[in-house]
Order: sequence, then C-alpha cells, then structure tokens
Amino acid sequence: MFDTKVALIVRNDLPTWQRLNVVAFLATGIAAAAPDALGEPYVDASGHRYGSMLGQPMLVFEADLPGLQAAHRVGRERELTMQPYVFAMFATGHDEANREVFLAEDPANLNLVGLALRGPKKAVDKAVKGLSLHR
Repeated sequence: MFDTKVALIVRNDLPTWQRLNVVAFLATGIAAAAPDALGEPYVDASGHRYGSMLGQPMLVFEADLPGLQAAHRVGRERELTMQPYVFAMFATGHDEANREVFLAEDPANLNLVGLALRGPKKAVDKAVKGLSLHR
C-alpha cells in the first residue's frame, strides 16, 4: 500500500509524560519533512473542517540508548529522513535553544531520547530491526 514507512522510536527509561512529548515532537518533524504524505483535511457530518494528518501509519517503538544510537547509524547509512530528539532538549524553553543544544552534541554519540525515521520500507525495517513496539 505504501512505498515508505514511518517509525518513531522513544527511549524506554523516560517517564510516560516525556515519552509522549517526544513522540509528539517527532511526529511533527515527519509531517514537516514529508508534506506530500499528509492526507486531506477531515470534515465532520455538519461540514466542520479539521486539520490534516499523515496519510500513512506510524509505528512507535521503544529502545534503550544503544538501540536508538544503532537505529540512528543505520538511518544515516541508508539516508533516511530523520528527526532526532536529544536529552538536553528537555532543559530548553524554545526551538532555537533546542537547535543549539543539538549542535553541541557529539554526532558519533548522540544522547538520543527519540528518533523518527521515514524512508523506503526495507531501509526503515533495517534501522528498527530488533526493537520492540512500544507497550
């Protein structure tokens, strides 16, 4: 049905509220990176219009830090669209500060708490191989 796949990976040692926050931010990153994947707006029976959502499923996985880092490495190797979320971003108060703390991270050892991936199905499957769906 879809040529591409979307996977959102969140670190398994976070409190529930942080997991949900990270997944929400990652989903917006995928939507921004792939506006062509957005479906049509929703309209209810009375004609009220609502916003659009991504027109394909997004699977949510959980992983420890090494699992996230491995998925990130595979994602880079396979040139997938990626949106990372690092631990230091929890301490910021705005988007510009998020980019600053991300830039300060060691690219070979990102302290990831979340990662969104989008690309060809097989490539995304390779990146999430061995990870469990979020419970």
